[in-house]
Amino acid sequence: MMAAALFHLAFPVSDLALTKQFYVQGLGCRAGRESPTSLILDLAGHQIVAHLSRSPLTPQNGIYPRHFGLVFTDEVDWDALLDRAQQQNLSFYQPARLRFPDSLLEHRTFFLEDPFHNLLEFKFYRHPEAIFGAQDFALVGDSTGA
Repeated sequence: MMAAALFHLAFPVSDLALTKQFYVQGLGCRAGRESPTSLILDLAGHQIVAHLSRSPLTPQNGIYPRHFGLVFTDEVDWDALLDRAQQQNLSFYQPARLRFPDSLLEHRTFFLEDPFHNLLEFKFYRHPEAIFGAQDFALVGDSTGA
């Protein structure tokens, strides 16, 4: 694919000031351009855009099918974000845990929930080849869908 591309994601919010509080002060994103209805954010060099929604924003029933986040390539960075999220008292949807221990797919993960019910996952794979490879494994996510 294209190695020099940046990821872009648009997501719904209902309050831009609260969005800044969570994403800028809480997560440490850099705020970019802002209009009365949207805010561009830099999430680890990727563009995410919060758009005001007129539709009610309701909680999901579990982490699937919709969430977004980052896959860290350095465990120290994952730990640093976990520490920041805890210090900023961000809302954890799922606490930090180890998934698929002692397998090629082993990874550390935690989920946050922003004030608008958007779920964010942050993970670090013990074995980098599991990020896009390991096609012999049929596991993707948890079987419970929780």
